[in-house]
Amino acid sequence: MDSTKTILVADDDQSVRFVLEQALSRAGFRVRAFAEGRGLLADLKRGGGDLVITDIVMPDGSGLDLVKTVKSFRPGMPVIVITAQSTLRNAVHAFERGAFDYLPKPFDIQDLVSLVNRALADPEPPLRRDAAAEMERFGGFIGVSAAMQELFRTIGRLANSEMTVLIHGESGTGKELVARAVHAFSPRREGPFTAINMAAIPRNLIESELFGHEKGSFTGAIARRAGHFERAAGGSLFLDEIGDMPLEAQTRLLRVLQDGTFTRIGGTESRKSDVRIIAATHQDLPNAIARGLFREDLFYRLNVVPLLVPSLRERKEDVPILAEHFLHKSARELGVAVKRLSEGSLERLLQHDWPGNVRELENLIHRLTVLVPDEVIGVAHLDLPRLSVGVRRPGGAEGRTGEAGGVEEEAGAAESRGVSIGEAVQGELDRFFATLGGLPVTGLYQTIVTRVEEVLLARVLEETRGNRVKAAQMLGINRNTLRKKIQELGLDGGRSSR
Repeated sequence: MDSTKTILVADDDQSVRFVLEQALSRAGFRVRAFAEGRGLLADLKRGGGDLVITDIVMPDGSGLDLVKTVKSFRPGMPVIVITAQSTLRNAVHAFERGAFDYLPKPFDIQDLVSLVNRALADPEPPLRRDAAAEMERFGGFIGVSAAMQELFRTIGRLANSEMTVLIHGESGTGKELVARAVHAFSPRREGPFTAINMAAIPRNLIESELFGHEKGSFTGAIARRAGHFERAAGGSLFLDEIGDMPLEAQTRLLRVLQDGTFTRIGGTESRKSDVRIIAATHQDLPNAIARGLFREDLFYRLNVVPLLVPSLRERKEDVPILAEHFLHKSARELGVAVKRLSEGSLERLLQHDWPGNVRELENLIHRLTVLVPDEVIGVAHLDLPRLSVGVRRPGGAEGRTGEAGGVEEEAGAAESRGVSIGEAVQGELDRFFATLGGLPVTGLYQTIVTRVEEVLLARVLEETRGNRVKAAQMLGINRNTLRKKIQELGLDGGRSSR
């Protein structure tokens, strides 16, 4: 380490400046610290400094603007951004403006010292283009936990890359939101983002969906049809649940990744692929490889940049801000006043393991917004049948008895009295509407249908002890359709997928 190096620090927090001065001085650096960005810039313009450390929020402007200004007249100057405002937007914008790295507060001081040494050894970060996309489109993709901050930083580092990405994470963690963020902050952001779920497509149609087909190439191919590789040209193709792709289709996909070309089914013309592949899975692919269900060579082609989306139980400190976000989102969608959680109910949410992850939390908050007539959501509201945070595991006995909100209980009792299912549902809806004091202006159809669908699926899964094959037969729907609905509703809390 070169002891002649000088570190310039801009942070309006005196305690942070003191800690950084002490730690960096002990590491052998000279340190000059400023409470505002203008003082740092004045020093820098006089030719001082070898590296800049800056906060984002300061009295005289944004540290992100400071990064841009520093790089405009000292392009080789490494800049490290530190901030308590640790969002994906800030992480990506810091990298776009040329920051060497980004650290959310609080951070380990030794990590910062190591980062300073690396930056001085190799000061130039990759060039990154500006991103026009706004983070509003990413819904609940927020978090202050260390795991989410690391994910934000990795996405930021990918801002000028077109490398293939494989997103790992449990169902309901928000893998598609991650994929959309990777696309939106990439050079392909102006192109289409096309998502296709491997688990939702019949096996015999997957290759046609991906690569297209010529007229007459198989029974039912009455016309030529372009596949997703053609429709996503210039953009990103998101292959969700890649672990469910049949081996035959895996072979064709591997060929595209190797050669960059493909042909339509029944065709002879070779077409050039112009898409970035982003794949996702909740499965243990190395285990699937060992069992002969997934190609090892394809795995390594896809897993160029692995991104791990943490489960909600691994980032429980994010539950309060996610719940607040979903309370406001549900209120906007339903056209009602924003409800709030009592301290007791929030504590109850923090105690839950969230097997359905963020999707489960969002569904719960949406149902509470619809069904709870009070302004404050208390612990008692969480104990309502099918609203309890402990009732998210199909096949369990919880949530079978209770007060209003039990469409399932009401329907069962009504049947025993000789009342039709239609009359039972009608009676329950009348009581529900009465609690609202009038119908919401928007979203009523989807709210009711989703609620009834969830109760129905949970009851059938309970009856079949989580056996999805039997449940699909009982419901009279395709198994893939059932699986997709279970994931959408957050009902897949570790039950059997047979």
